[in-house]
Amino acid sequence: MTYRFLKGHGTENDFVVLPDADGTIHGDLSDERVRALCDRRAGIGGDGVLRAVRGDGGRWFMDYRNSDGSVGEMCGNGVRVFARFLADHEGESFPMDIDTRAGTRRVEADGDLLTVDMGAPAVLGETEVSVDEHTWPALHVDMGNPHAVAMVDDLADAGTLLEAPAHDESRYPAGVNVEFVVERGPRHVAMRVHERGSGETRSCGTGACAVAVARALADEAPRGSAYQVDVPGGTLSNTWTDDDRVLMTGPAVLVAQGETDL
Repeated sequence: MTYRFLKGHGTENDFVVLPDADGTIHGDLSDERVRALCDRRAGIGGDGVLRAVRGDGGRWFMDYRNSDGSVGEMCGNGVRVFARFLADHEGESFPMDIDTRAGTRRVEADGDLLTVDMGAPAVLGETEVSVDEHTWPALHVDMGNPHAVAMVDDLADAGTLLEAPAHDESRYPAGVNVEFVVERGPRHVAMRVHERGSGETRSCGTGACAVAVARALADEAPRGSAYQVDVPGGTLSNTWTDDDRVLMTGPAVLVAQGETDL
């Protein structure tokens, strides 16, 4: 079977987009197919797959899969890429509401930048993460998916991130996204991330949101303070609002489209 695909990225966190409005082509999206599509040597290449399908109410649903085929509740960079696809190829206009496994996300556009209301964060207490001989305290922040945010002296201390950092498996039975963070200046940080199911990625939108929340708490910053979060693939701006929402702003670009029989 040959079917259509698109390729896009948000701050170099890249995805294969599968249009499937009526759910007939990819309704049974196997782990094997996801891994084949995301393979960077034998496939199209990506950190994950975004299947675009309409729900019962006619609204678009983002069926997100990590590159290993596992199901993801939410993807911040992915939802911006998803919105860019809907605007450019499905005739949808901004602002638009997109359904995800973590709830509905509203996306607005300002030129080339898209802002997503990522919902309310849940701050769930202290934990710790380890890489090799290093162990750091971390803050458990849930952005619809789980994160452990650790401040480090040097981003290189996180090592190669070829393997998932050690963490409390009783707290995170399905795994956790781990952010390693250094300060760059007032309300300005940089991070590296190991995403469960994908490994180290060039960016993580929900992770940048979690980092902004963790730093705002540590800094005792007033609500509405914008945090610049540098990732290897670019920069995201994140604001924790007075009404307990996290707004994430960043780019989303579609770079290719075609057909595949993977």
